[in-house]
Amino acid sequence: MTAPDLYSLPKAELHLHIEGTLEPDLAFELADRNRITLPFASVDDLAARYDFTDLQSFLNLYYATMDVLRTEDDFAELTRRYLQRATAQGVRHAEIFFDPQAHVARGVPFEAIVDGIGAALADASRDRDVSGGLILCFLRDHPVDGAENVLTAALERVDSLIGVGLDSAEVGYPPSLFTRVFDRARAHGLHAVAHAGEEGPASYISEALDLLRAERIDHGIRAVEDPALIEFLAQEEIALTVCPLSNVRLRAVPDLAAHPLRTLMEAGVRVTVNSDDPAYFGGYIGDNFVAVADALDLTPLEAMRLAQNSVESAFAPLDRKVALLHEIDGWAERAGLPLT
Repeated sequence: MTAPDLYSLPKAELHLHIEGTLEPDLAFELADRNRITLPFASVDDLAARYDFTDLQSFLNLYYATMDVLRTEDDFAELTRRYLQRATAQGVRHAEIFFDPQAHVARGVPFEAIVDGIGAALADASRDRDVSGGLILCFLRDHPVDGAENVLTAALERVDSLIGVGLDSAEVGYPPSLFTRVFDRARAHGLHAVAHAGEEGPASYISEALDLLRAERIDHGIRAVEDPALIEFLAQEEIALTVCPLSNVRLRAVPDLAAHPLRTLMEAGVRVTVNSDDPAYFGGYIGDNFVAVADALDLTPLEAMRLAQNSVESAFAPLDRKVALLHEIDGWAERAGLPLT
């Protein structure tokens, strides 16, 4: 039997930074539109810089290129292009992270960000039957007051959001710093997620769960260092939104063969596969599925389980989840796989 097509496998993307979908060609298009001079000679020169030694080396380039994002139309175009690529790789639901502090500090109105991304999501819902929502991420390596201020602004548009998260440079910035901000966000009905256990220790995962009351952990791969934590994650069905190609490109793991994804799966943890910042890390979500399936010898049924995990862990209405799980069953039937 021919191996099933993992690109067509219906899936939800739960760990995707919209700024991280800024491909070099679009960066130059937007720079021309907004009369900005990028510090790179060409598209090829910029693409050649996508070789990172760690998380911080990536973030330095990430923040430099996002300067081209200035208007509502810029954010809409960025999101449209992501959704075009993602839906071609099986995405049926996308929960999109964005970093408003990095934009508001440059004079971009908060409304331009959420309205631009929101317009593209509305188009995708109408034209492609792709659902989704926005998760506002706080920059953990910035003063907490900045997170408080952007949350205050965001609460004026709380209906535009489904949740809040925590991202950027992890080491030295524990989740505990943001307890009060997350308390405020949850009090207004927003879901909570947090990056933890990528470069930071497993204890950051525990902090995010205990203090921020995170419902999902973004990355979380260093949970394998704490057997008690692994047991807790499995028992409580707390999802990890793992990003395999990102982990390799940022040297969190030496290669995909050494990735702890299979170990986490076999321990009963609800693992999902996502693309993180795909323009920078060499692959969108389907590319990640194919790469880990090849490197870790995942069976089609195991890949299907990862897709089911993503839908079950999404902040989507129950009827939407049921519909997407039926789509996954349909994919399995067409591939001749037994339903589980």
